[in-house]
Amino acid sequence: MKSKFLVGAILVFLGAVFFAGKAILVRYNFIHYHADAVSLLALRMLFSAPFYLVILFFQNRKQEDVPKLSRKEWIWMLLIGLVGYYLASIFDFWGLSYVTAAIERIVLFIYPTIVVILSGIFLNKKIQKIQYVALVVTYIGVFIAFIPDLQIGMQKNVIIGASLVFLSAFTYALYLMGSGEMIPRVGPQRFTCYAMLISTGMVVIHYWVSVGHGLFSLPMEVYGLSIVMAIFTTVIPSFMISEGIRRIGSSNASIIGSIGPVATIVMASSFLGEEINVWQVVGTLIVLGGVLMISWKGKK
Repeated sequence: MKSKFLVGAILVFLGAVFFAGKAILVRYNFIHYHADAVSLLALRMLFSAPFYLVILFFQNRKQEDVPKLSRKEWIWMLLIGLVGYYLASIFDFWGLSYVTAAIERIVLFIYPTIVVILSGIFLNKKIQKIQYVALVVTYIGVFIAFIPDLQIGMQKNVIIGASLVFLSAFTYALYLMGSGEMIPRVGPQRFTCYAMLISTGMVVIHYWVSVGHGLFSLPMEVYGLSIVMAIFTTVIPSFMISEGIRRIGSSNASIIGSIGPVATIVMASSFLGEEINVWQVVGTLIVLGGVLMISWKGKK
């Protein structure tokens, strides 16, 4: 039992760190190779899609009675793919072109608070007193983390970037709320594959309409980093987290997964030269505290 928990904890920890590396790779591409957000997202999705296709194939082969979705369920699945891995990803990539990787991760990490608010509005789930406190604490932490970036001449970029990342967190929260019925229906791994493959198609359409050409005329380094991003910050961590949750439960996973923003700050400093300041550290810790209060309450 102890070894099962330890393996699960390690999987969640590594998965959270690998996920955090996505922002670093995107910012690195922006800074050094000036690749645009839509092209980077298209490459990430295209390079990860074959893995999800193979996983889906073996999932369907392993299970004799594969759930057949109705037309209504497929429409719901398409909407989930649109909101989750398409809109959430494109807003995130756009936001990273304006703000640092550390700021992006702090803002993105508030998605549990958005789930609580939306659940209270649309699902009539009562928000408890401790959750109100957690919401206030979380957003105070975000404000504190932003203080060094709100300098004269930087305000416009920070506001635009933070707004885009907030939209990413908002759409991801919608994705989590909408996935509640479909995951038990098709299973977590098959659901992830469906959502990723649907969003890949949407990203390709977006690229074709907005950019249209040049996807395979970028510097070779961009493709290498995109492959790393697809495998090590998309495919592998997505299944690490799923397996970790299976072993140790979502409550423990949410606590261990809070290493994500901290890992981003450390990697951003190491690989991008982003400065770590006291305001950012304090703000991050406060945000983590607020999110953990939300997570613990939500699991009870």
